Amino acid sequence: MSNVEQELEHKAMRAPPGSLRQSVLLAARRFKASWVELGKLLSAVKHEGTFQEWGYATFDAYCLGELRIRKQTADKLTRGYSVMNKYEPERLQQPDVAEAAPPFEVVEVLAQAEERGQLSAQEYRSIRDAIWSQEKPTSELRKELIERFPPPDERAPSDAQSVKRLWLQMKRLAAELKANKKVPRAVAERADALVDDLEAVVTSKADA
Repeated sequence: MSNVEQELEHKAMRAPPGSLRQSVLLAARRFKASWVELGKLLSAVKHEGTFQEWGYATFDAYCLGELRIRKQTADKLTRGYSVMNKYEPERLQQPDVAEAAPPFEVVEVLAQAEERGQLSAQEYRSIRDAIWSQEKPTSELRKELIERFPPPDERAPSDAQSVKRLWLQMKRLAAELKANKKVPRAVAERADALVDDLEAVVTSKADA
């Protein structure tokens, strides 16, 4: 057992038995075996803001200070769980999901494609069997998905692309604000209004 695993185990033993805090600590210790479990729990902690009750000012500070997970990794986990929960909410509730879920490296590519607006429900259905069957090696499947959903080139994006990217980012932020119980409703409503305003700009540019 590594030093980090030992540290997480000791913290879990000191946390209230059966609590969300203990569950996250234990999931972090089992991270390699089940990214889905940790992604789900981290999403709950982030949206509910419970890290503040545990003495951490920010979600990133909690992940690094308590779980020894860097911001980049935590973001990948929550984004990965979010995209899987969007397209496979029922399957994520199955008891064998930890073993059956697509590899984290594959889901990460899908999350990036979703963030860029490349992954639609139709696109997901067309690759669903391939990512869940686990017949291909992870590296091969990941390569195929990157080719299917290529990242943007290094050229500066156009104004229209920039506005669409900001609109998609605002949609995600508005959804997180709405789900966070500590965020006043008025703030979430203003975010929704901004999403609508940006969508109108995107639509007008597309029609131009």
